[in-house]
Amino acid sequence: MPPADHHRRYPTLPPAQVLRPALALRPVLSGGNRVRLLAGGDELFPAMCAAIAQARRQVWLATYIFHDDDAARCVANALAEAARRGVWVGVVVDGFGSKATLPSLRERLVPAGVQLVVFRPVDRWWRLLQPGQLRRLHQKLCVVDGHDAYVGGINLIDDRNDLNHGLCEAPRLDFAIELQGPLVASIEQSARAMWSRAALGADWRDELLTLARSAEPVARARRMASRLRILPPSTPHTVALAELPPVRAAFLVRDNLRQRRAIEHAYIEAISRARRRVEIMCPYFYPGRPFRRALQRAAARGVQVRLLLQGKPDYRFAALAAQVLYGELLDAGVRVFEYMPAFLHAKVAVVDDDWATVGSSNIDPLSLLLNLEANVIVRDMHFTGELALRFESAVLASREVLQPPVGPGWWSTLRRGFVAWTAYWFLRLAGMSGKY
Repeated sequence: MPPADHHRRYPTLPPAQVLRPALALRPVLSGGNRVRLLAGGDELFPAMCAAIAQARRQVWLATYIFHDDDAARCVANALAEAARRGVWVGVVVDGFGSKATLPSLRERLVPAGVQLVVFRPVDRWWRLLQPGQLRRLHQKLCVVDGHDAYVGGINLIDDRNDLNHGLCEAPRLDFAIELQGPLVASIEQSARAMWSRAALGADWRDELLTLARSAEPVARARRMASRLRILPPSTPHTVALAELPPVRAAFLVRDNLRQRRAIEHAYIEAISRARRRVEIMCPYFYPGRPFRRALQRAAARGVQVRLLLQGKPDYRFAALAAQVLYGELLDAGVRVFEYMPAFLHAKVAVVDDDWATVGSSNIDPLSLLLNLEANVIVRDMHFTGELALRFESAVLASREVLQPPVGPGWWSTLRRGFVAWTAYWFLRLAGMSGKY
């Protein structure tokens, strides 16, 4: 929480829209939204900075990486300037993803009045030994005045700057979505909850329980619970898709509380309904058995299933994890492409003509079972068509995988077993149990 003597009052949200059941696994759509697809930081950062420059009440921002290059500094300067104008600016960054730049971020943001907090800081070597440290804040969210929201897979770093490989000639392929409308309330609630949880620290659950059991007024406990809730409370209701005004969209999160597999289930449900096409663009691809079965069954019933994965890997093990699945996918009729011009970081998908998703979630154990993720689902033919064109353009710059890198035999079995064994023990180390 902010210091008690801070001169700005902690902002309160307007009454939340009835958007979705808190326990639902299926996305509940809201109508009347406006959406715009943004490609890379080259399009996202100017849009964000323009919105922040117009902010009058509050700005919330959550990100995994907040770097210190020119592109990220433009966003940082916009946040600092807003805070100097008296706008409440809450920024939460991941303690691992932004570890290297935390000193410069504090120097640039905190003196201006920005409320900068760190999710699961890695400020001591022994923190890395804690199982919870494997569960990172991977969301990329920004909400301005409850009016403009930005959700996607784009970190605050120049598109041509890779932390492992340095400067590149071509920008990485990545996407975000700009939204206005009823869905923004839910996105704001999520960004606010991430900030509040990081501000309270690792013991936020204990603090909430202590407050609930104490003699403090019930209203205060409810206010704290509201700040920590990732999605606003709602009443279950069913509305036919055709009854909602365009653009219809839903906001999904993956957390370690109630929404553990919401994004994965939304993917599988959409793939299971597909009749014409399933197109997935993702850098880190190692789905569990139910996800793979959904893809295989779709291909078996004549759906065109295409995966666009990394051809220029940034992490060798991530590429190996995807490659060990190529054989079974190709045998099932799934087409696999590898993007060659630059690094691929986009996490997007298109199903048929009116289902699309853009967000932060990869299709691997880290994103589907551990990290805090956020995706937007859009049910709109125009938006889906635009994203499909972007997918097709990327496919034309890719190479198709016609056979697995390693054919059948003991070496292929060994590679696949090694990846499965590593994933198994990684999840156990993080405290996960059960099959993936």
